Amino acid sequence: MSPREPSASLPSRAAHPVALPPTATPLVGGRIILVPYDPKWPYLFSREADRVRDALGPDVRALEHVGSTAVPDLAGEPCVDVLLLIADAGDEDAYLPRLEKAGYVAFAREPGWHEHRVFKGPDVAAHLHVCTEGSAPAARMLAFRDLLRADPAARARYAAAKAALAERRWNRPGDYAAAKAAVVAELLP
Repeated sequence: MSPREPSASLPSRAAHPVALPPTATPLVGGRIILVPYDPKWPYLFSREADRVRDALGPDVRALEHVGSTAVPDLAGEPCVDVLLLIADAGDEDAYLPRLEKAGYVAFAREPGWHEHRVFKGPDVAAHLHVCTEGSAPAARMLAFRDLLRADPAARARYAAAKAALAERRWNRPGDYAAAKAAVVAELLP
């Protein structure tokens, strides 16, 4: 199986197993799909990081693997989160055309939240988070990833919260993400 293809054994709460296309949402029938940690996630991150570096060159200040797919032994949505740090995320003219040329599609702009942007990857289920280097959201994403990697109790608490939330029905994946904020705040005050 190629790394571009979803795992054939993705668990699903649907009546039949659901193979997610590369740009699909992990919301199926109103439920978030969580899968066991997949050892190919770091490889998929590396591929996306190379693609971004090729597109933006020296404008890349840092690229980091974040989110649940960056934490060994943690179940997650089958979508690799990549954090791109640049000089000014609000200056889209400096990077947007080159990311689009590389196949990325912008789907979230949050100018009121430290100029955070999110792009979908071109051929792998990936979210590219664009943040200004040194911004609070970027620092928090990295700190939370590092906490979950280092602290088995925190990782277990977060995994349990995610599993419980995945049992609920959601209108949008963002609602599920927002619901996780309470446990994130508990673990990373």
